[in-house]
Amino acid sequence: MNKENRARLMLAGSMAVFGTLGPFVRSIPVASGELALYRAILAAVLIGCYLLITGQKLSLRTLGKELPLLLFSGVAMGFNWILLFEAYKYTTVSVATLSYYFAPVIVTAVCPVLFHEKLTGKQVLCFAMSTLGLVLITGIGDVSTGSAHFTGILFGLGAAVLYAAVILLNKFIKNVAGIHRTFLQFLAAVVVLIPYVAATGGVTLGGMGAAGWCCLLVVGLVHTGITYCLYFSSLKELPGQKAAILSYIDPLVAVLISVLVLGEHMTLWQALGGALILGFTLWNELAPAKKQL
Repeated sequence: MNKENRARLMLAGSMAVFGTLGPFVRSIPVASGELALYRAILAAVLIGCYLLITGQKLSLRTLGKELPLLLFSGVAMGFNWILLFEAYKYTTVSVATLSYYFAPVIVTAVCPVLFHEKLTGKQVLCFAMSTLGLVLITGIGDVSTGSAHFTGILFGLGAAVLYAAVILLNKFIKNVAGIHRTFLQFLAAVVVLIPYVAATGGVTLGGMGAAGWCCLLVVGLVHTGITYCLYFSSLKELPGQKAAILSYIDPLVAVLISVLVLGEHMTLWQALGGALILGFTLWNELAPAKKQL
C-alpha cells in the first residue's frame, strides 16, 4: 500500500471515529465543562507521549507573536466542545452534528470581512443553500419539535461559531503546524477549563460507574488523542480536495448512528436540510478542475 492510500485509509478511519462521539458523550454522567477538561487532559498527555516517542520536537522560539493566537484558539476549542456536548443533551445526535457542521459556512461568510476576499457566485449560492438546510433542520412548522430541540440547535450553532473561530485563528498561525499546534491548543484549553470547572461545580468523578469511566477514556484517548494523531499524520500525504471529501464521513456516520443505532427520529425535511448543508459546504470547499491544454 502506497503512502497516499495509507493516508486515505487513516483519514477515513479517523473521520468515522469522530462520527461516533455522540453516544459516548451521552454515557458520561458529568457536566459538559468537566468532560471537556478531561478530554483535553487525556488528549494532551497522549499526544505529548506521541511527540516524545516520534522525536518531533517543538521549538518554543518559533512561536513568537503567535503564542496569543494559539492560546485564544485553544480557549475557543475547549468551549466549542462544551457547547457541542450540551447540544447532544438537548437534541438528536444527527441534528446536533449537522448544526455543528455549519462552521464552514460561517467561515465563508466571515472571510471577506477579515481577509478582504471577494465572494464568488458559487460561494454565495453555497451559503444561501446551506442556510436553507439549517432552517429545514430546525423543523419549523413541525409541532412535534419542542423547545429542547431548538435549544440543542442553538448550542450546536454556538459550537459551530467557536469552531469557525478556531479555523480563522489558525489562518494567522504560520510557524506552528499540524499536531504541534493542536497539542498547544489542548494545553491552553486545560489551563482555561480548570478554573471554569472549579467555578461551575468542580470534580464529580466519584459517583461515576465503570461504563462512564470506559466511555471517558474512549472519548479522551481514542476520539481525541489517537484520532488526532491519525488525522494530522494523514493530512501531510493527501491533497486538500481528497481530504475535504473524506472529512464528510464524520457527519454521515453520526447521522447513521443517530437514526439506525440510537433510533432517533429524523423527518424527511431534516434529512433534506442535512443533505443541503453537507452537499453545498463540500461543493464550496472543492476547487474547480483545471482545464487541460
